[in-house]
Amino acid sequence: MKGRAHPDRYPQREFPFIPRIINPIKIRDVILFSADEAIRKSQRIIQADMPWVNVQVHSNPLTVSAIHSDGAGVLILDDVAMNLVDIEKIRRNNNDVVIALLSFVRLIQCSPPQIARREFPYTGDADLVFAANRGEFAPDKIITAVVRSAEDHLNIEKRSEVRRFILLIVDDEPNWPSQFLPILYKIIGQRADVKITRTYEEALKFMFGVEDETEISEDYRDFGYGDQVVCLITDILFPQGDKITADAGRSLIGLVNRFYIRIPIIIASQAKDLPALADKGFVLAKGDPGSLETLGSYIRDRTGIGDFVIYDESGEEVHRAKDVRGMYALLSKADGKSPEADRLRSLLEIYGERDKFSTWLYMHGFRALGDTLRPQKLKGERMIAVLRRSLRSAMLKMQYTPLVVDGIKVFNLQDLRTVLQSVPAEQLEHLSHNDIISSWLDQKGYSELADALRPIHGTGSELRAAIRGAVEEWMNTYGERSRSSSGSGEL
Repeated sequence: MKGRAHPDRYPQREFPFIPRIINPIKIRDVILFSADEAIRKSQRIIQADMPWVNVQVHSNPLTVSAIHSDGAGVLILDDVAMNLVDIEKIRRNNNDVVIALLSFVRLIQCSPPQIARREFPYTGDADLVFAANRGEFAPDKIITAVVRSAEDHLNIEKRSEVRRFILLIVDDEPNWPSQFLPILYKIIGQRADVKITRTYEEALKFMFGVEDETEISEDYRDFGYGDQVVCLITDILFPQGDKITADAGRSLIGLVNRFYIRIPIIIASQAKDLPALADKGFVLAKGDPGSLETLGSYIRDRTGIGDFVIYDESGEEVHRAKDVRGMYALLSKADGKSPEADRLRSLLEIYGERDKFSTWLYMHGFRALGDTLRPQKLKGERMIAVLRRSLRSAMLKMQYTPLVVDGIKVFNLQDLRTVLQSVPAEQLEHLSHNDIISSWLDQKGYSELADALRPIHGTGSELRAAIRGAVEEWMNTYGERSRSSSGSGEL
């Protein structure tokens, strides 16, 4: 029976749940056209990881050139295929298509776009260029990241009005994103988009909407995508004008620190003077597996994707909150006259000035609250009072904000488990693919369960079983915590 779950337990007033869907355009078709067998066989990886897309493997360049679709798609080609198809015709017949090149040519893999286009003009026809080979960049290792990157590219280019969270990569050589993106997408799940730029001018245009730093005006936030960038991942050496120079990386980092001090910076490079840049951001030595192991923690803790973490001036972690309840408890510690409270307030003031509160709230689905708090540059006890009052109101409101699954209103984990036993499996597909269930759980304070659900996608009964299994596992965990601590929320 459809309707409200446990109607007697809730007041008459309810609040609508507005999910955060950062990519409204979904890749529907993936078309592979390649002479390389490994690329063609990567079809099975896409179908396993993204069962909701239609994967086609073509062998005739004429049929590829004649493709006509109203949906969103990505055409994945190798070097030979790029010269056999009519790219202009494909773009005319398909409004929402991304051309992705998987190049086996060493020069293309390790060169900035200007040099690659001069030697191999067809690279200029591709929207995205990745490195491919028989080892580290084997197609089956990177193909899912290629499709994800194409979907991000399409949404950023075609749906600029949607507020999203973007990790900006600046690197002129395709081999680094080919290595890095599969790792990055596992870290960020469905929470954020990735944008790749390959020159200083491209990065400047994307961040500030200008072609020269002298054109950045006082209302710079109204131009470009800088206000949506949650992390900058940049090389030091890449093209600026007609030359490759370390000044490009240093200039970009300087501009971001000046205009967007809230944005954490990851410096990924093989430059010899990389250690000297440690005070500018998190130093990630390319080719060093050890640095990649710490990358996930850095991104989760510094961008708002994971916990709300407070660091002191030396960079040492001093406090951590997993959800809004934890953040509220943290603010309570800062409400008082003790030296400890004064110390915490001074750190929180810095976080407020750098929009760390609103960024974390945006990332965890509290968009309206983030919009309310962001313009208020408050300090001291007044800041703590406003934040606590706002969070308390948000937590109370969320108790009466249901997730609607096939017309059934779900208010808590018990309701969700019950619904998962009976709702048609196909009703869960869009909720999973669009991160709707996870976003709702995030706001409810079940951030760990939300993170567990984000990688789960698929179709049919297998999807429902996977979601149900994760919910039941974490219900047991939350139940054990509730029995051992009086501070846990309701199930």
